[in-house]
Amino acid sequence: MEERRPIIMLIDDDEISLSLGREMLENKYTVYPVPSGEQAFLILKKITPDLILLDVEMPGLDGYDVIKHLKQDAETKEIPVVFLTSRTDPGNELEGLNLGAVDYITKPFSPLLLIQRIENHLLIGSQKKELTMFNKSLQQMVEEQTREIKNLQNAILNTVSEVVEFRDTMSGGHIIRVLQYLPIMIDEMQRQGLYKDEVESWDRETFINAAQMHDVGKIFIGEEILNKPGKINIEEFDEIKKHTSLGLMIIDRIQQMTGNRSFLYYARAFAESHHEKWDGSGYPQGRKGQDIPLAGRLMALIDVYDALISDRPFKQLMTPSDAAEEIILGSGTAFDPALIEIFKTVSGKFAEIVESHKSDVFEL
Repeated sequence: MEERRPIIMLIDDDEISLSLGREMLENKYTVYPVPSGEQAFLILKKITPDLILLDVEMPGLDGYDVIKHLKQDAETKEIPVVFLTSRTDPGNELEGLNLGAVDYITKPFSPLLLIQRIENHLLIGSQKKELTMFNKSLQQMVEEQTREIKNLQNAILNTVSEVVEFRDTMSGGHIIRVLQYLPIMIDEMQRQGLYKDEVESWDRETFINAAQMHDVGKIFIGEEILNKPGKINIEEFDEIKKHTSLGLMIIDRIQQMTGNRSFLYYARAFAESHHEKWDGSGYPQGRKGQDIPLAGRLMALIDVYDALISDRPFKQLMTPSDAAEEIILGSGTAFDPALIEIFKTVSGKFAEIVESHKSDVFEL
């Protein structure tokens, strides 16, 4: 199979220079002699040369005009340009190099010098393309490995959350609904610019998936308490409250075993603080206001809302509208007032989620 010959475009308004240039190069390259910058751009719509030899002094578009247009076009900006000129002023040479030329050859030039310069820049161009392809391939490998790691992380989160829901038969699809409420709140927060810097810093997919771990500590709470068919007493409630600290213990253990302290960062915030209250009356640490992580403040609102619309043997479920009113009444006491304003805007969407999961909510 015949090896592809490099394509050289020679742009020069002087017919003699075009003819001599073609004779010098045609034994080694495929040469396109072009008499003006304007015609060069017409030809560039059909071919992509490996290198352009460009005369500086031309009527109409001169060499500087041509290279400016070349570098502004994504299709041509990577083509190496070598200026050909009879000028010997260093200032002109510097101007051309600043505009993106890779070399400057002064006329008259010997065929051997011209070919050697061309070969040097074709080699550099070839190496640059190879490096670009290598970097692209490497980036694809990194992206693929990142996807695999994320898939594994999500599988861990999903499995652990399913274990929690399996043990807590009262939850009735709680985690599924949480994963639908949460992006609605985040979208509206972004739309209104609430806590903009922090929200934009989140890895959104990981953040939302980590919400599944907020009740992971319930794995260590006895089923006789979790699934008690009546009202729990003070001692039993104190036992249930331990699930926040137990959740932290589980997450820390996973982090120690995997050596990965990043992917459960959000899960830790959810598990640790989703029962803290804005006025400091929550647990386990009694944090107050913005000392409570934003993840915990979000989950606190969502968690209580979902509990209100869910049926339990010891309480009647609320309608979505009644549950929304109850949540709004908690502004400044249980919940972050700024998040309550967001909730007011999206509570109708929460109600739609409840409606779509009626069998989960009612058939417990």
